[in-house]
Amino acid sequence: MTKIRVLIADDAVVVRRLLANVIDADPDLEVVGVAQNGAIAVTKLEQLKPDIITLDIEMPVMDGLQALAEIRKVNRTIPIIMFSTLTERGGVATLEALSLGATDYVTKPANVGSVTAAMDRVRQDLIPKIKALCPRTPIAGNRLSAKSAGAIEHTSAAAIASRSTLLPPIRTTARPTGCIDVVAIGSSTGGPVALAEVIGRLPADLGVPVVITQHMPPVFTRLLAQRINATSAIEVREAADGDVLAPGLVLIAPGDHHLTLDRGAAAVTVRLTQSDPVNFCRPAVDVMFGSVAQAFGGDVLAVILTGMGHDGRDGCAVLKERGATVLAQDEATSVVWGMPGAVVQSALADEVCALTGVGPRIAQLVSGHQRQKVARR
Repeated sequence: MTKIRVLIADDAVVVRRLLANVIDADPDLEVVGVAQNGAIAVTKLEQLKPDIITLDIEMPVMDGLQALAEIRKVNRTIPIIMFSTLTERGGVATLEALSLGATDYVTKPANVGSVTAAMDRVRQDLIPKIKALCPRTPIAGNRLSAKSAGAIEHTSAAAIASRSTLLPPIRTTARPTGCIDVVAIGSSTGGPVALAEVIGRLPADLGVPVVITQHMPPVFTRLLAQRINATSAIEVREAADGDVLAPGLVLIAPGDHHLTLDRGAAAVTVRLTQSDPVNFCRPAVDVMFGSVAQAFGGDVLAVILTGMGHDGRDGCAVLKERGATVLAQDEATSVVWGMPGAVVQSALADEVCALTGVGPRIAQLVSGHQRQKVARR
């Protein structure tokens, strides 16, 4: 089996060496070239024909965003992982890169104490993403959304939306007849673009609260909420401890905090915790889903979007036992069909929809259940 060929673009010699050492130490990967700036990376793309690119955001001559745009002009399928700083500026640039067609991102290790610790952090964060985005053999629950081992088109949210409008729901089973009092959404790899698409299609008068866990670090989640809020009819913001759930309000779990819910006599409020990571994640979808089940029972619409791994599967199982409805994104429009794939393969999904079908379907299901609730009164 051939190794996954990686091209590294970063202006810092120390970072290039660190990445190369980590990547070359893995028997399934090899570094086929390095570039000191984006212009060189664009040139080496055709020369070396890598399987995947790691692209620093801040570089001289041609920065990462400019290089990303140039690469996408000639190659719309190669996976590109942005390498960014865990700062406000880095977060803004990363979200912009994802909207322009970057596949995923990794934050540079900071304040880790030693070169060994930095290498361990990069190995933990980067290597699984490279392997998920360039699978050499099908991996259950972690497959790319396109043909078996091929790459998918990594395009803007608008392009994904246009492509997926032709894909109707591909699996539907009978749904529970209870109420929907809250929508809970989980996502990871590819999630920022998918969430913008889904939330952007929700009406301002949705009538129920929405809670979201997206695997992202601190700062990034706040910027993501602000970015989605700017283009959505419904209000979107990063959750804060003590927030009260309200109809038409979308709350996104802040990075490095699990989002849980507490049902009081008068309202359901957000409780943020830094308890141990679950599925190596904090925030974790399973934690949020389990808490949603405790607060709302089965009166829940759970949605699983694109993402690596299986976070959310166990939480969906808990919700299904209570009678909740589960909607999963389909394989064709997922960047990585890991999380939704795990839910579908476990027979937990009531429906499987293309990305552009998710938002309208949420609105339709919520509206239908609200009409049923009114009729029963």
